[in-house]
Amino acid sequence: MIVIVDYDTGNLRSVENSLKRLGADYRVSSDPAVIAGAGRVILPGVGEAATAMQNLKIRGLTEVIPSLRQPVLGICIGLQLMCRSSEEGQAECLGIFDTEVTRLTGAGPDLKIPHMGWNTIAHSGSPLLRGIGEGEFVYYVHSYAPGLCRGTIATTEYGRTFSAAISRDNFFGTQFHPEKSGTVGERVMKNFLTL
Repeated sequence: MIVIVDYDTGNLRSVENSLKRLGADYRVSSDPAVIAGAGRVILPGVGEAATAMQNLKIRGLTEVIPSLRQPVLGICIGLQLMCRSSEEGQAECLGIFDTEVTRLTGAGPDLKIPHMGWNTIAHSGSPLLRGIGEGEFVYYVHSYAPGLCRGTIATTEYGRTFSAAISRDNFFGTQFHPEKSGTVGERVMKNFLTL
């Protein structure tokens, strides 16, 4: 059973719809025991980092999530919350990934913030990205992004190079939205379901 963590952030329904399309068995929960007992966990999110971290704390999830041993996928702010910290709201985060999240900065008239739309990824061939070609397009909606780190498995260029995806042990995260990234994103979700 897959559990989608409910902590009052956006994109939960689009993640649900993605799993429905794949025929996956899932439930939505904020119960620490249910999350700990899941076969896989998805930490979705669209929102502001400090508020999102507060929502995890209120639900008793800031210690549960880092202790999970099953595959965990963070999406967008879900990935950011698994980093050390975020400039957005000066949030101390979960510290699973050894990098900080900083604000994107525009470099020229074509680079607007927030970064919203399609962009390419370069990747290292992680199992999460199996079957995805170099330079494939994925969908972004964000103003903050994680820096490069030892766990970076994919990058995107937008004003600077940032981590498009990160992996460490059983933890995975994408700054892009696989649930909104067409066939490429569907492949990412399928890969996660078979890790």
